[in-house]
Amino acid sequence: MKQRIFMYLFVFATLLVLFQYVNAKRVFEDLNGKLETHKDALKKYKDSVAVLQNETLELSHFNLERNEDAISYFERDGYNVSELVPFIKDELYKLNETKGDHPIVPYAASEGRKILINTIKMLNHKWIVADFSDGQYWGEIFLTYEITEGRQLKFNLVESFLYPFD
Repeated sequence: MKQRIFMYLFVFATLLVLFQYVNAKRVFEDLNGKLETHKDALKKYKDSVAVLQNETLELSHFNLERNEDAISYFERDGYNVSELVPFIKDELYKLNETKGDHPIVPYAASEGRKILINTIKMLNHKWIVADFSDGQYWGEIFLTYEITEGRQLKFNLVESFLYPFD
């Protein structure tokens, strides 16, 4: 009788070990599958980040803050670029406050409206691209600018266009 109990215990223990082994193997394979999925997703995300970094670098190519030659140009004349860039933008935005037609934008506003410069992008130490709108019509302008000997800011309109209104 004692042998029979040991034999039943042995069979039960063997079945328990076999069940544990099968269950652990299934859990292990499931975790490995999830790990592979996460590795693939991580690789995809790293590739996406690299693409976005390249796009950002490409988009910021014509940008005064990233153009060392343009920054050096201003620094040689004794200007602090971190203060000069906001000053130039503010001066251009101040032109929005003038009475009557805009002094730089060569187009008249629609009836009862005023043309305003909305966005300014400083390309380098000499060029600016800006967009303007009166709420109904909109367009873009290409300007040059210079700081004169008397430290006055002078804008010069080079090119402009107005988008067609449908």
